[in-house]
Amino acid sequence: MRFFNNAGPVNCADHYCLDPLHRIDLDAIESLIGQHRYFILHAPRQTGKTSSLLALAHHLNSGERYHCVYINVEPAQAAREDVAGAMQAILSGLGSWARHIAGDPYPGEIWPGVLAEAGAYDAFGEVLSRWAMHSDRPLVLLIDEIDALIGDTLIAVLRQLRAGYAKRPAAFPQTVVLCGVRDVRDYRIHSARSQEIITGGSAFNIKAESIRLGNFTAADVASLYRQHTAETGQSFSPQAIALIWDLTRGQPWLVNALGYQLCFRDPTTRNRAVTITAALVEQAKETLIARRDTHLDQLADKLREPRVRRVIAPILAGDNAPGQLPVDDVQYVRDLGLITTDGQLEIANPIYREVIPRELTYTTSLTITEQPAWYIAPDGRLDLPKLIAAFQVFFREHSEHWIERFDYKEAGPQLLLQAFLQRIVNGGGRIEREYGLGRMRTDLFILWPYGSGQVQKAVLELKILHKGLAQTIAAGLAQIYEYRDRCGADEAHLLIFDRSARAWSEKVFRRSEQFRGVGIEIWGI
Repeated sequence: MRFFNNAGPVNCADHYCLDPLHRIDLDAIESLIGQHRYFILHAPRQTGKTSSLLALAHHLNSGERYHCVYINVEPAQAAREDVAGAMQAILSGLGSWARHIAGDPYPGEIWPGVLAEAGAYDAFGEVLSRWAMHSDRPLVLLIDEIDALIGDTLIAVLRQLRAGYAKRPAAFPQTVVLCGVRDVRDYRIHSARSQEIITGGSAFNIKAESIRLGNFTAADVASLYRQHTAETGQSFSPQAIALIWDLTRGQPWLVNALGYQLCFRDPTTRNRAVTITAALVEQAKETLIARRDTHLDQLADKLREPRVRRVIAPILAGDNAPGQLPVDDVQYVRDLGLITTDGQLEIANPIYREVIPRELTYTTSLTITEQPAWYIAPDGRLDLPKLIAAFQVFFREHSEHWIERFDYKEAGPQLLLQAFLQRIVNGGGRIEREYGLGRMRTDLFILWPYGSGQVQKAVLELKILHKGLAQTIAAGLAQIYEYRDRCGADEAHLLIFDRSARAWSEKVFRRSEQFRGVGIEIWGI
């Protein structure tokens, strides 16, 4: 039985899959190859780059025009800036892949002698040159994980490719495709040898184009899941398919990971007679986030980088000054797949929107001593007024040193509240989040099951006090009314964080307001 693949390249014999060649503009790529161009293919991790490259290699080798070889240079990362050790790993890999992909033993036969003769800083280019002259067809070289290489090793590879460029196609590969997470222009390479920073654009100024591999479309997602239905008979409700698309925005790993959790891990839905509903998709999403799989853990690791923090922090805080963000940093974070720049700058998909604040507050949430049972009313509902009042006390006593622990201090109050709530709501409910540049607020939607299949729905709006209190409350009441109405909630709380130096006795308060006939609780914190 085929399954949803959530680890490594896709194999259509084993996995539900979309044709990898349909995910790239094959006509454009073949045109670039025909023009003897060198170019970049880049995309975030686990979006199908390797699958597409391998499919491209097989496609080109099935014709009679080219010899195409794929090579993954990531093993050379272990050598770091030991260029001789790294080059040995790269050339050994080239020989192995040439035999496997193109059935050509020649590179594997010559590289040890060439490395000994030419040395680490010329051997790669010399092997490619001799191989191109030996081959009866022009060579096309696909180099995967190029940005896994470090420092002088990366510089050596890029410069040898640039040095041989003028000899193509008779004495050098006709086309070289560099594939990685980032565009080569974003490389900032520290050379230990020359003690300087080399940019990718200067080390590889022969790039013709940069092609970005996109996510699945909504139609792609539906097509992938229909394959499971066709092979097992298990159906998905239209609402479930729509929700999978909405939660993932087509990010390939997320699409497949949800499918695998739903259809192959969950004991209930492994029963093929069970129709997958939107509610089951929500459960699978929560399981995926709580499990902190490798893909999500890698994203969390990137959040620690200063360049990422400079972009993500204003989004979390709802800042209203997007023009202050460094353009190179925005492009870098987009290349990592964390944000989208299609229109409004925002987190790439709703699952990442949940993952990011949870990861930033994961250990904080674990060390908060509050217990869910303290805030559950006799009827099973969550006692939110009691919970928020407890947070007022907690924030007054601990905010100064807790927020200092966050790398994302700009969004410290919002993150601390979310950590506090997550600690409680993990006992049985869930939190959905809305935030972004220019919003000047963070909206939280709490769903808490209780009783016989009932669900408590409450909205919280978090605002930082920037102008006068009366203005902030007036804007907040209109915003939370609209949010409450959209979510169908029966409870609304407006929380206003005052980060000024005023006395706590002035900042902390609670009062009730009516807005268009709806009761809203206002909390000063």
